[in-house]
Amino acid sequence: MNKKTLIIALAVIAIGIAYFTLRKPEPVSVKTAAVERGEVSATVSNTRVGTIKPCRRAYLAPATGGQVAELHVGEGNKVKQGQLLMEVWNEDLKEQIKLQEAQIKENRATAEQTCLMAASAQREADRLIRLRQKNQFVSEEQVDIKSTEAKAKRAACAAAHDAVTVSRANLDLTRAMIDRTLVLAPFDGTVAEINVELGEYVTPSPPGIPTLPAIDLLDISCLYVSAPIDEVDAPRIKTGMGACVSLDAFGSEKRCSGTVSRIAPYVQEKEKQARTVEVEVKLTDPRDLQDLLPGYSADIEVLLSGKRQALRVPAEAVLDGNRVLLMREDGVLEERSFEPGLSNWNYVEVLSGLKAGDKVVLSVGQEGVVAGAHAREQP
Repeated sequence: MNKKTLIIALAVIAIGIAYFTLRKPEPVSVKTAAVERGEVSATVSNTRVGTIKPCRRAYLAPATGGQVAELHVGEGNKVKQGQLLMEVWNEDLKEQIKLQEAQIKENRATAEQTCLMAASAQREADRLIRLRQKNQFVSEEQVDIKSTEAKAKRAACAAAHDAVTVSRANLDLTRAMIDRTLVLAPFDGTVAEINVELGEYVTPSPPGIPTLPAIDLLDISCLYVSAPIDEVDAPRIKTGMGACVSLDAFGSEKRCSGTVSRIAPYVQEKEKQARTVEVEVKLTDPRDLQDLLPGYSADIEVLLSGKRQALRVPAEAVLDGNRVLLMREDGVLEERSFEPGLSNWNYVEVLSGLKAGDKVVLSVGQEGVVAGAHAREQP
């Protein structure tokens, strides 16, 4: 080969190398994560947003209509069980109480007098009976008259005692009528809202027509989350299972002292295609209850089962059909299938098909991230 031919051959080779180098695609930048061991839990989450609720809540109103005479509390006040909160005008009933108490005193005095007279008449009748038995000039007629008189006075004594009983019953009835004008706290709690004013006329709600309660009372000493769970997931949940609660008001923070305290015994049908079961989760750690207010939106995540040292892959790296994209040492992306185990929103357990240390691609939705593509890791 002469010198000229060699120069031409080298030039062709250089041109070819340059051509293929220029045509080589630019590697795509991807995020990766290593397959590693860690905790994986199978969980169930609510389908629609849940709500923080107080353990007890009472919508209070007087049992009888009338004009509001006294409001003994204000919004935000803490109250004790049995404390008087509101009073409807009842002065007429209070006066009846005084009248009936005086009537009872009079009836007691009358009963005492009548019974003393009955006892005296009985003693006189007994004395005549003894004289009659001794034939000391006492006629049968006299004995009969005195005995009848004694019986009549004993009956009058009994009637006088019955009158006292009736007076007491009337007094109890009037007191019960007064109780119907009072609103008492059924439990220790906090007054959330008052919907009446002094002098305003209030009436009980007609059957089937809800109205605003006069007083809304909350027991916020304990709180729970009520959230709807899809009917497909509900059968796997049991009371006593652990659960985590997250709230929009506190970002991504999770409060994991929750326990499933109740599962509704029926399926809600608020929408034709969305049937759910209401599940309640109660928080037990006082620190998890801090800063919570009834009405906050909340989500629950019920723990069904879990493993502490499972081989796991991030859930965001998993494609349909339990496939992932591996990044080989030469930078080429390779598709691989694996056998999954437990899973949640964060991780999927790997039973086989992957090993610890494998790098899986997280940027699976990014353009150009496909099997066979060249890639480089983002810093």
